[in-house]
Amino acid sequence: MARRPVWKGQIRLSLVSIPVEIFAATKSGATIAFHQIHKESGKRIRYEKVAPGIGPVKKEDIVKGFEVSKGNYVLLTDEEMEDVKLETRKTLELVQFVDQSEISPLYYDKPYYVVPQDELAEDAFRVVRDALRQSKKSGLGQLTMRGKEYLVALRPCGTGLLLETLHYAEEIQKADDLFSDIEEGKTEDDLLDVARALIAKKSSAFKAETYKNHYTAALKALIEEKRKTGSVSDPDDDGADEAPTKGGKSNVIDLMASLKKSLEGAKGGAEDEEDDDADDEDEKPRRKATAKAPARKAPAKKAAPKRKSA
Repeated sequence: MARRPVWKGQIRLSLVSIPVEIFAATKSGATIAFHQIHKESGKRIRYEKVAPGIGPVKKEDIVKGFEVSKGNYVLLTDEEMEDVKLETRKTLELVQFVDQSEISPLYYDKPYYVVPQDELAEDAFRVVRDALRQSKKSGLGQLTMRGKEYLVALRPCGTGLLLETLHYAEEIQKADDLFSDIEEGKTEDDLLDVARALIAKKSSAFKAETYKNHYTAALKALIEEKRKTGSVSDPDDDGADEAPTKGGKSNVIDLMASLKKSLEGAKGGAEDEEDDDADDEDEKPRRKATAKAPARKAPAKKAAPKRKSA
């Protein structure tokens, strides 16, 4: 099935316009989605849209409303909202260029792939892509998509372009109140040396495929087991918590000793750690579920014979 673009329009750089299509770069199918089910009947829970004092309402009778005071709304229809003319609905104009490292990770929201609409657009598309790559810059602009105007950053990605929606400044919560209690303090040089050495030893190229969603995999395995056997398993049996330590051991940790021990045991890279985790899992004893035999029923007592009346 061909992928459908989420936006079609043009990228404009000064007097140059490039027809493009934008596609979602992430997929929701990688995660597990659950429905709410009525326990007794096994039927799925459905929700109706109702108005107080009116009851269920039809979809075509629903409009959007902006609350201007308690219980009072300015009503807007889809047609009225569509008539709001914004140039960014069809045009992404690159108005500024910044170093890619200048944009804080806090601002990144969601990624999209950008491709030229046709062969005629490819030449201009390649020029913008290669210019951004050589200058190590990201282009900033705004576009309207799905009823919202987004601030976006555009940068090279393989033979195409990657567009990332950004949060606006007012959407970012400040960390000052959270970080204010952390003392600035000076870190000891010998501790820093060991920590840097540990980081260097465990540094390697980033490979996203190395990291797996273990929780999702475990859920899928549980679902498949229940689908096949119909048995009900206790989730606590699959991952027992570590036993609490006995005695009154101090919580004070020798930071230098811990860092040095970590440095000695570091193998370098996430792949080695994943192998270690797999070995540890193999060493854990597997528990077998035991089925209880059904209890025998006691034989029914015979009813006493009725006495005849005199």
